[in-house]
Amino acid sequence: MKSEKEKMLAGELYLASDPQLLKERRQAKRLLRQLNVTEYLVTKTAKTIIKELIPNTGKNFYIEPPFHCDYGYNIHCGENVYFNVNCVVLDTMKITIGSHVLFGPGVQIYAASHPLDPEIRKTLELSKPVTIGDNCWIGGGAIILPGVTIGNNCVIGAGAVVTKDIPDDVMAAGNPAKVIKKLIS
Repeated sequence: MKSEKEKMLAGELYLASDPQLLKERRQAKRLLRQLNVTEYLVTKTAKTIIKELIPNTGKNFYIEPPFHCDYGYNIHCGENVYFNVNCVVLDTMKITIGSHVLFGPGVQIYAASHPLDPEIRKTLELSKPVTIGDNCWIGGGAIILPGVTIGNNCVIGAGAVVTKDIPDDVMAAGNPAKVIKKLIS
């Protein structure tokens, strides 16, 4: 029988109030409080906190506080990834971010989702992975929904709501986000 955490990570319906998941979210919140309140500036101590919170990163991973996430360990980044202020990453499932990716202020990435059936939704949740390719710039206030893949070399316009996959080498903007131009020929 699978644990609730195993179900969550597999994209199956799971009980978010499971004691193990509650404990892990509380640990992430303790680290976030240290980062967002106690340290706030990116100091040596803040870098240590970030490494503990989000251990699956490449070189030059940078967060400008405040920052929010559910678990931290489900965020996987390549090298040279930058999060500007007020970003939210609901990492109930693996979120993969390539190398050389910039996030503007207030970007939100959601792996967390909920069932459409109201009776199931009363007690259970579900998750879908999110993938962002290499060399992307995600504009301020953009929202990336569960299950979305953004290709390599993309620009996502400020305020965009990305509801569907975005191919490589394009700029997408709007609500819902649509490809508005090819960037590389």
